[in-house]
Amino acid sequence: MVNTIVIDSNSSDLLSTPLVLPQEDEDDILSDAVDYKHRPAVRSKTGRWRSAAFIIGVEMAERIAFYGIQANLINFLTEQLRQSTATAAANVNAWAGVATLLPVLGAVIADSFLGKYSTVIAASILYILGLGLLTLSAVLPSEDCRMHEMRLKSAFGCSSHLQTVIFFSALYLVALGQGGHKPCVQAFGADQFDGNDPLESRAKSSFFNWWYFGLSLGALLGIGVLSYVQDNLSWGLGFGIPCIILVIALLIFVLGTSTYRFIKKSEGQSPFSRIGRVFVRAARNRHSKPLTFGNNEEADDLIKPHHGSEHFRFLDKALLTHDVSKADGAVSNAGEVEEAKALLRLVPIWATSLIFGIVFAQVSTFFTKQGVTLDRSIGSNFKIPAAALQSFVGIFIIIILPIYDFLLVPVARNITGNHAGISVLQRIGTGLFISIVCMVVAAVVEKRRIEIALQHGLIDLPKSTVPMSIWWLLPQYALFGAADAFTIVGLQEFFYGQVPVELRSVGISLYLSVLGVGSFLSSFLVSFIDKSTGGGSQSSWLSDNLNRGHLDYFYWVLAGLSSVGLLLFVWFSRSYIYANNKVHM
Repeated sequence: MVNTIVIDSNSSDLLSTPLVLPQEDEDDILSDAVDYKHRPAVRSKTGRWRSAAFIIGVEMAERIAFYGIQANLINFLTEQLRQSTATAAANVNAWAGVATLLPVLGAVIADSFLGKYSTVIAASILYILGLGLLTLSAVLPSEDCRMHEMRLKSAFGCSSHLQTVIFFSALYLVALGQGGHKPCVQAFGADQFDGNDPLESRAKSSFFNWWYFGLSLGALLGIGVLSYVQDNLSWGLGFGIPCIILVIALLIFVLGTSTYRFIKKSEGQSPFSRIGRVFVRAARNRHSKPLTFGNNEEADDLIKPHHGSEHFRFLDKALLTHDVSKADGAVSNAGEVEEAKALLRLVPIWATSLIFGIVFAQVSTFFTKQGVTLDRSIGSNFKIPAAALQSFVGIFIIIILPIYDFLLVPVARNITGNHAGISVLQRIGTGLFISIVCMVVAAVVEKRRIEIALQHGLIDLPKSTVPMSIWWLLPQYALFGAADAFTIVGLQEFFYGQVPVELRSVGISLYLSVLGVGSFLSSFLVSFIDKSTGGGSQSSWLSDNLNRGHLDYFYWVLAGLSSVGLLLFVWFSRSYIYANNKVHM
């Protein structure tokens, strides 16, 4: 019997002519992957670090482009489109939230229809088009606004209508392209390592570390270099460079095609249809007694069964049928039920990680606002730009990840016997704990800042520099960098490894959704605290005048919420049973 091979890419430009393979060692042939010519993938000739290097380079370039836009976006809106600060901030928050949640849609499209490879290429084209339009919007003349400014001595609320339309259309086109690119390229990179092989499984764990290393380095370059270009040279050049970089990234990705492994896709219904059918049938059979099981109880060979079947027993009713003669493809099989259970088991881990998403949102807002009030001078002629403070996080991540991979993992491996040193959930929990320490340190530093402002009579002078060095903030940036390196990389590896094989792009998007939902929750929490602690003549904790506010109290609230979140995370983690398709878990 001849099996038809359907590879993950579904790309029409891949060669489909069957070719005869030279005789290979049986152990060197991968049973669940093919190469770009649809031939069974040869372990020694495809995948691993050779392929991953291309993909990490692509991600680094994409992050340069993305952060080259995001880091200075509010300044473009206020300086070029002449928006008020409040309006610009609202637009930035809305765009950031959409950009962080769109990867879920991109992952669904990839895992159900196009495949990762084709989705990355299509998303890159949209991304490049968006960046090109951004560049165009930046160089459009706005003479009407310049005349308006000369007449009224103000330009707020004024911008070229065409420029505004092109800019926001381009901005959300960038978000759409990023939504398809982000989850798929990372999942595709991890696919280059065989999780069932001990050596490649260990390498896959390292891949997530080096992936985040490249991501952080790209973000650092995007924030530091492109922000300088935009502020000191031109916005057109500042947006044009990311466009060129992403074109190069696409070429690099295509150049590596001959080295890639493509995971086979099972034929038939999409994984979402199969899993959705489980919930529908379980709901229909909720009042049924165990009568007769359907005749299709074996899991699909390509979907490895998951442990933990004792959990969510109500889904087992999807296997029931009252009439064996009618038990056909409409009846869910055991493998499909286990897929559904695997997804449900992720929900508590995802939910208890949301508090980290809230803490994550503070770095680009209140951490930066703290820094603006402090002495940022280095020498007599240079002052650290406020936006550049975010670079400290990337710097510490770049320092920590190699230390973790080369020093901490070998030591932990000798102690625990785990190929990855510690389990993925232990890594996430460690990061959550460090984030609590980060918030405590931030609260203590902020209290000290307010005390110094009071001592020097600066309480009602919010624009005056508090005589306190910016380096006081270094510990909280360092701690957050460490928390980020443990938590984010852990979430990436966890969600990728614990979802069914066909949903790995969705798995990657789940960690991104933690940050997206956390950002929206942070906005709600900030609004609630601002309104509930202020009123009348009393300044709120989050007053525009930080010297009159109590940002330290807000940090203590986050530390408390994070502590509760960590306790819940540990409780759910202790009962979590890993999927059995991971060697290094």
